Amino acid sequence: MTQVRVVYRKFDGSLHWNYETRLLGEDDHGIWVGADSGTIVHRGPVRTGPVEGPHVLLFPRQSWWTACFNAAPHRTEIYCDITTVPHWLGAEEVTAIDLDLDVRRRRTGAVELLDEDEFAAHQIRYGYPPEVVASAQDSAGWLFGAVSERVEPFGTQYHQWLDLVS
Repeated sequence: MTQVRVVYRKFDGSLHWNYETRLLGEDDHGIWVGADSGTIVHRGPVRTGPVEGPHVLLFPRQSWWTACFNAAPHRTEIYCDITTVPHWLGAEEVTAIDLDLDVRRRRTGAVELLDEDEFAAHQIRYGYPPEVVASAQDSAGWLFGAVSERVEPFGTQYHQWLDLVS
């Protein structure tokens, strides 16, 4: 199975979340990778520990977001990062710029838009261009609705991918 390094960076290019996953496949929504329980995750160069449980990540082809789907009993079912369009560096690394805003669906069904304060602060700190701000806000709005309404891939379809690592 092909190993895929997942690398999130901040707008200034600094290393953010990064870790090894494995390629699971692709469908109409994008490319799916997975990580087993115990996968080591880093925030920048610092190890933050192994993940709580198995999860899969979806990297859409032309959208300003990525999505993480966690296996039960993790209390967060889906966590979406607003990012630049994911960029593949060959077949073994995918990268995106984390733009701070996040959409989370708890296992209870509650959906939240997170880190609006960080997004506002980073617009100033990193000098996000107006088109980046607009794309991030548009993506966050669309994701909040799609995750709330359980529009695929945020309904049940992700379970087929999660079954490959659970």
